[in-house]
Amino acid sequence: MTARLPENKGDPRQEPAYTVPEAAHYLQIPPATLRSWTIGRRYPVQKGERFFEPVIVVASRQPVMLSFVNLVESHVLDAIRSRYNVGLPAVRGAILFLRQELGSEHPLADQKFETNGKDLFIRNLSELIAVSKAGQKAMPEVLDAYLQRIDWDLQGLATRLYPFTRQRELVQPKVVMIDPRVSFGRPVLAGTGIRTELIAERYKAGESMDELARDYDRNRAEIEEAVRCELALKAA
Repeated sequence: MTARLPENKGDPRQEPAYTVPEAAHYLQIPPATLRSWTIGRRYPVQKGERFFEPVIVVASRQPVMLSFVNLVESHVLDAIRSRYNVGLPAVRGAILFLRQELGSEHPLADQKFETNGKDLFIRNLSELIAVSKAGQKAMPEVLDAYLQRIDWDLQGLATRLYPFTRQRELVQPKVVMIDPRVSFGRPVLAGTGIRTELIAERYKAGESMDELARDYDRNRAEIEEAVRCELALKAA
């Protein structure tokens, strides 16, 4: 059995489906940050400028579009990059190392990463940068929290992502789901095809949380999470 992602253009997990702003919104990552990870960026130096190569291989570059696999990679990368402010060159080096070790083009979305790959990644990062002992201890815990929000199939391929709906809280309910085979990969309430976008639109139009909960036959907490996902409310 191999956990390598298939080079199958017909696989909805691999299809271009999200713009950078859309993906950034769903993952609660600044668009400029996600753009750097996926298409790179130029930065000034004393004698001109240099280019940061992207760390994620996107599904489409013209135009730039991310796949579900890219969403999963960005979700995992966020655990390392934004939580600990690890330098992008070091992260890139660790991902290149992991690609060689796991034989996968998308190692952060490969279930091998959830097992031996995670330890390889952290160990390689530790060799590339100066990481405090506290950071080394905490990073696996943060990665575990992020990985718990991914479902994998028997082949080790990511199938569903439960994005965070509340910033900087590692323990959150799995209420909102992104599945490339459900509602064209748009966020829905887990276990349903009810798009969070539609719930949020009705909420913005003036319907109450309780009214929406009754109409969709869901509990109020689920409706609140759907609205948070779309409107980034601190308290719905």
